[in-house]
Amino acid sequence: MLEEYAHQLPDLSDSEQESGALPAVLSGLTGRETEVLIAVAEGLSNVEIAERLYVSEATVKSHVGRVLAKLGLRNRVQAVVLAFQTGLVRPS
Repeated sequence: MLEEYAHQLPDLSDSEQESGALPAVLSGLTGRETEVLIAVAEGLSNVEIAERLYVSEATVKSHVGRVLAKLGLRNRVQAVVLAFQTGLVRPS
């Protein structure tokens, strides 16, 4: 489904991509929270994220909760949609 709608996702300008700047809506996230959001958007479970980042599952749950709270989101699905809408992740 993402491939079908990928053309509607925003394109980051070359300067934004080169600078590594996050879209304004994501600027309140820490680096680790951004990593967790990317992993969530990639479809990883909390256990898989914990293994990737070398932290406990409880730590991942805390990060996911903070990401949702900071971004005013209700669930992981909304987080995935936001990650794609902002260009943080792109369909492969």
